Amino acid sequence: MMYLLVDTHCHLDWHAFDSDRDEVIQRAIDAGVTRMITIGVDVSSSRRSIELAERYAEVYAAVGVHPNDCGDFNADTLNEIRSLAQHPKAVAIGEIGLDYYWQKVDHDTQTRVFNAQLDLAAEMNKPVIIHSRDAATDVIAILEKRVTHSALGSSGVLHSYFDDVSIAQQAFALGFLIGVTGPLTFKKSDREREIVGRVPLERILIETDAPFLTPVPHRGQRNEPAYVRHVAEVIAQTRGLTFEEVARQTTLNAEQLFGWVAG
Repeated sequence: MMYLLVDTHCHLDWHAFDSDRDEVIQRAIDAGVTRMITIGVDVSSSRRSIELAERYAEVYAAVGVHPNDCGDFNADTLNEIRSLAQHPKAVAIGEIGLDYYWQKVDHDTQTRVFNAQLDLAAEMNKPVIIHSRDAATDVIAILEKRVTHSALGSSGVLHSYFDDVSIAQQAFALGFLIGVTGPLTFKKSDREREIVGRVPLERILIETDAPFLTPVPHRGQRNEPAYVRHVAEVIAQTRGLTFEEVARQTTLNAEQLFGWVAG
């Protein structure tokens, strides 16, 4: 029996898919992935994401500037993202956030750009897709401050979540979800599986981050949206649930967050 899934985070515009993008999307559909959100990391990739959403019925877009790509962010950049976000298949502002691991952009600039895009999301009442790497404390502090001042227009997701349960609980209190990716399937990911086993299933989205973070049994190969099934399978095993239960609830979570059904 085929159960419906949503890959809430992939990068279908990347060159890794140039030779067989049609086939990749068809394999996802054949695997039960009825919707895919392809994510922008800068203006150019956000524009390509919109183009892909226009080309494929099953593909939707998020538009935004990644913290590692925000060094030259200015008013024109923001206006470009605002314009793209008005497209009917643009369901979120993202991938935005803070990254203290790579140190490609200074923290002050990252914070300024993150807040500017959170302002845009509030203006447009769209959810946000947040990249947080070695920066969870600051990300949560920014979100808490905005909630306190009613400056967060909608909720969102902490993409590819690898922080601890306490951070997740703070995110849940703000109305956020966490995204779970391929590393959950790795042999040594006991800590990640423990977290996924403890948090509410109603707060989990499944993601591939394709072409990155490929799950077992395809680890070492290019990732693609069809492989989101493997993430759902491990969540089910970890929680003692059926695959159908995980597929149904994570799909409902995605539908509610991204506005495909009434909340």
